[in-house]
Amino acid sequence: MKEYEPIQIRNIALIGHGDSGKTTLTEALLLSAGETTRMGSVVDGSTRSDYSPAEIERGISLAASMLHCTWRGQKLNVIDTPGYTDFTGETKGAMRAVDNAVVVLRSIEGVEVGTEQVWKYAADYELPRLLFVNKLRKEHANFDRVYEMIVQRFGQEALAFQIPVDAGEQFESIIDLVRMKKLVYEVGGKGKPVREEEIPEELREQAEAGREKLIEAAAESDDALLEKYLEEGALSDKELIAGLRAGVLAKNIFPVFCGDALTNVGVDRLMDAMCSYLTTPSDIKTVVGKQPDTGETLEIETIPAAPLSAFVFKTVSEPHVGELSFFRVYSGTLQSGAEVLNTTKGKREHIGQIYFLNGKERHEIGTVPAGDMGALVKLKDTHTGNTLCDRAKPIQLPGIDFPKPVIRVAVEPKSKGDEEKISAGLAHIHEEDPTFLFNVDGELKQTIISGQGELHLEVVVGKLKNKFGVEVELIKPKIPYRETLRGTSEIRHKYKKQSGGRGQYGEVYLRLEPLPRGGGFEFVDAIKGGAIPGKFIPAVEKGLTERVVSGVLAHCPVVDVKVTLYDGSFHAVDSSEMAFKLAASMAFRDGFKDAKPMLLEPIYHVEVIVPEEYMGDVMGDLSSRRGKIQGMEPSGHFQIVQAQVPLSELYRYSTTLRSLTQGRGIHSREFSHYEQVPREVAEKVIEEANPVKE
Repeated sequence: MKEYEPIQIRNIALIGHGDSGKTTLTEALLLSAGETTRMGSVVDGSTRSDYSPAEIERGISLAASMLHCTWRGQKLNVIDTPGYTDFTGETKGAMRAVDNAVVVLRSIEGVEVGTEQVWKYAADYELPRLLFVNKLRKEHANFDRVYEMIVQRFGQEALAFQIPVDAGEQFESIIDLVRMKKLVYEVGGKGKPVREEEIPEELREQAEAGREKLIEAAAESDDALLEKYLEEGALSDKELIAGLRAGVLAKNIFPVFCGDALTNVGVDRLMDAMCSYLTTPSDIKTVVGKQPDTGETLEIETIPAAPLSAFVFKTVSEPHVGELSFFRVYSGTLQSGAEVLNTTKGKREHIGQIYFLNGKERHEIGTVPAGDMGALVKLKDTHTGNTLCDRAKPIQLPGIDFPKPVIRVAVEPKSKGDEEKISAGLAHIHEEDPTFLFNVDGELKQTIISGQGELHLEVVVGKLKNKFGVEVELIKPKIPYRETLRGTSEIRHKYKKQSGGRGQYGEVYLRLEPLPRGGGFEFVDAIKGGAIPGKFIPAVEKGLTERVVSGVLAHCPVVDVKVTLYDGSFHAVDSSEMAFKLAASMAFRDGFKDAKPMLLEPIYHVEVIVPEEYMGDVMGDLSSRRGKIQGMEPSGHFQIVQAQVPLSELYRYSTTLRSLTQGRGIHSREFSHYEQVPREVAEKVIEEANPVKE
């Protein structure tokens, strides 16, 4: 296959809210470029990028897919990302590896919660962005309204480069404001306009006003162009495009295009824009990383002749292939057969087969130069977020900042003896997908899995069954309650046992006091005069420590308590470490009950982003979950609600939120602090933890 120079490559992520048509857009791109001869369909499961059984069954993208095509002599590497928020980690991983983003919007709904989320990610990565208003053949499609929303949310830098003609079921024409022509398409054709026409009189004034905005923006992007514009009042088309590109690369201009991917109307002009306005790898002069041993900042030129640095942004297991590692070469050239260093793991890797991908279709290649992307097969120790580099010039590139989990459930094997298989499977899935977390919680005696939503965890369970042959049940996870006290108490306990022969004897006097929240457990030895020999003091502390771990009220760990051993007695013959350990444990149990004990529960800070019309339902639901609203602030058409909610009330909250908001609400959560459990709730928890034995 042809090898492209960095200046001929565009690396682009297609991002947007779920169902905005990104996957269909990739099909239209491939067809328009001649890479395929027909468009695949999401409905019948024939698209290149959504090819896994789970994606075909659900009709949505669950993972990022890499595709490529050639347009105007330029190579377009396009990553189709999921729009469903459960798989936002896939989107962030893709955006870490590209230089540009195309934000896809629906022609009726416009800027949605998911649109805002991915826009923020793109801004965090400082990516130039184009916007594509899709699905303009839908009934009630309204480009003007959507464009107004875009400007309102993303600023005056969003400029319309096109105007649709007759948006709706008859849509087939676009006015190009750069060329000032009306472009007429064959609906469902190969993507190029069938003819060009003059702009209709009724739209000429709107078109001229739009073009004037483009000229002004282009002029403001370059001092020489601005001077010419002020002198002559005009720019040539070539100067206009150069000025607009400068503005796009500087993130001062966000071009807005329009079309309909399903019928391949306007997609060719979007591809033209990718080639004309977006960043090439050669625009980025150096890649910045760190020397792995010293942490020193390193810079390497982004040219094929430089030392190798490549970043793995996704790993996936494919049937009959094994593990595929999606990578981007930032500098140097990656060659099949080479020995490279994985600086993240400190391991050497042998580079075997290298592929360019179009979804599930693979084309084997021998080398990948700086700026290009591909996939590697069967690397031994390399996973998502790892850096591969020249062994003589080690460098570690920045990783991926994945979102925190928003749902946690417990898993139980359906068949006994599958625990090891489950653990190995979960570990493998985490290596593929770092947004999925799991841990075997010794305190709760449960395996807890966490992720970005219920569907995310359903997909994980499906992988466990299909790839590792184990089935699990999802159950409600236990809550890591804590026990503490509000008051003080003094207690003595004598452990005395005589059953013939040598007995057991130990007596302790304890003082229990509360510590500030976060104080943990503190033991103070205040014995004077040898009331208890020093050799028995560690046994007293051990007895207390074990009781603190096992708890008193509901068998939950005790926190924020200070215990002072201030007196006691012993027997010269019968005293033993075991006697003092038991005496301390029993004394603590009794003294704790006398010191105004209480249960604490974990409280999470929750941020909910919802369209304004669902605010009442969302607020009511949070209140029903014992949530405390901390504040609200508007954000365009959305409201951001800050609340503190007990973890016990957040089980499957992401599912409820989607149900309340027709899938348009999202939330994030983060542990905040522990807080006293209300009395009636605490009584229920304690009762469940201490079942009455018949």
